[in-house]
Amino acid sequence: QVQLVESGGGLVQAGGSLRLSCAASGRTFSRYVMGWFRQAPGKEREFVAAISWSGSSTHYTDSVKGRFTISRDNAKNTVYLQMNSLKPEDTAVYYCAADLGSLRIVAVATAYDYWGQGTQVTVSP
Repeated sequence: QVQLVESGGGLVQAGGSLRLSCAASGRTFSRYVMGWFRQAPGKEREFVAAISWSGSSTHYTDSVKGRFTISRDNAKNTVYLQMNSLKPEDTAVYYCAADLGSLRIVAVATAYDYWGQGTQVTVSP
């Protein structure tokens, strides 16, 4: 079993920044591909970013490239999402997820085995 707990969400004005954290249980965290997804009201869950087990490879959806940065600290069993230049359209519940089976980054929610409970990010105009 893997437990994921997100934190760091909140209310911020457009142009501001937030850093999300996701703390994971399990001694093999360093073997997981980790991802961030988000879901806005009335919309489907969408991929945001993911990072390989070593941290050497990352992937972002086009709408956040250049603004968001995913990183991980395997010693702390934690993955981060630094979000800069936030826009109202970034408003959503953000979820972290662990992919235990893929050797490479997969940007599809069905590939991920464990999910956190989500943290709300609200960006005001």
